[in-house]
Amino acid sequence: MSRFFGEIRQLGYVVPDIEAAMDYWTRELGVGPFFYNPRVPIENYRYKGESYEPHNSVALANSGALQVELIQCRNAVPSMYKDFTDAGHSGLQHVAYWTSDYDADLARLTAEGFKPVMSGEVGTRGRFVYFDTYYHPGTVIELSEVAGPKGEMFRLIREASEGWDGSDPVRPFPDLSKL
Repeated sequence: MSRFFGEIRQLGYVVPDIEAAMDYWTRELGVGPFFYNPRVPIENYRYKGESYEPHNSVALANSGALQVELIQCRNAVPSMYKDFTDAGHSGLQHVAYWTSDYDADLARLTAEGFKPVMSGEVGTRGRFVYFDTYYHPGTVIELSEVAGPKGEMFRLIREASEGWDGSDPVRPFPDLSKL
């Protein structure tokens, strides 16, 4: 438990082949099922103050309370993920903390000196921000809002993992507009 953020809720892995990564996690590690979206609908995306349109594929699964996120960049839009792969890395890129009070937590963290680098939204009340906390691979910190449909999706993904028997290892993302 972090005294600044609470529990780490997600480990984010940037991978060169998301299909191979899902296969490895489900077959070799028994983690799943993965909920996969070949093009995550990110709105209001910003990187270092500039607006871009990223094309990222994402897969999410849980191992207990901890969520595993697999990310593959499908275009060359500037991002902390691209910075990570351009530096020759693949694997753990960030840890995420979840909040239902995004505005207050973001204000508190920026007042403490954390500097936002990358941000956007996935669904209503599904904002996220990555901070300039890169010291070595895997230490970027994400603050992720889970108050809206994204939080409901995360709950459904966790529940699907409980007692998962290995069948149907890759499933589509739930439709956020219907949650």
